[in-house]
Amino acid sequence: MDIVSIVHALILGVVEGLTEFLPVSSTGHLILVGDLLHFNDDKGKLFEVVIQSGAIFALCWEYRVRIAAVLSGLPSDRAAQRFTLNLVIAFLPLAILGLLFQKTIKTHLFQPLPVALAFIIGGFVILWAERRQHRIRVDSVDELDVIDAFKLGCAQAFALIPGTSRSGATIIGGLLFGLSRRAATEFSFFLAIPTLLAATAYELYKERALLSTDDLGMWATGFVAAFVSAFFCVRWLLRYISSHDFTLFAWYRIAFGIVVIATWKLDMVNWAAP
Repeated sequence: MDIVSIVHALILGVVEGLTEFLPVSSTGHLILVGDLLHFNDDKGKLFEVVIQSGAIFALCWEYRVRIAAVLSGLPSDRAAQRFTLNLVIAFLPLAILGLLFQKTIKTHLFQPLPVALAFIIGGFVILWAERRQHRIRVDSVDELDVIDAFKLGCAQAFALIPGTSRSGATIIGGLLFGLSRRAATEFSFFLAIPTLLAATAYELYKERALLSTDDLGMWATGFVAAFVSAFFCVRWLLRYISSHDFTLFAWYRIAFGIVVIATWKLDMVNWAAP
């Protein structure tokens, strides 16, 4: 494995870890960085999906006590059973719609204008959501019921549109549905675990012909980089939302959308890469 590939894997891993759980769209950032690094072929796209596992394991490590308590309590603890059921219900909308429309989405929405519009519109949606009067009726993820879970799952499904942001759609949906900022953020974290694990497993199976032991060093580097950067990003975000709203991310999204349009018009980035 050459040093250039290792450096590329390191950079992409850090980008994945820093953007996966923020409301800014990791997909959009990985498209941009992957293209700038000339690592946007089929193997590069598979790499971007697989390094999500590093970010997922960072999340699992951060919430290892809670996850262990839920798993051990499944046979008899009603709270653990309700929490698990809520995750299953919230996971289904994106999973079903993704399986049904994945090819259509890749064909028509992985284009510069839809990606840019998703960034910009998403930014204005966050600004609008933050300027509304918040009526908090759910202060903790343990207070969610199945209807709340289904609505949050439907919100997450908007992330099928490239540039929308899975975490952003879930978090802002949560704010609109009456969740506290921390409850919405934490539920988006927990929901990421089955969602991203399923997406990674599916892509690995579908593109298994591209896997090679020669790339183990690159995969390992990307995994570790994503793990470390995601771990610190999750902790930072939880501290940040204790005293700030998401307005900063809204303006960042709008600026990034402009970057997408500019790099597209100047033929600098292949935003149409599948």
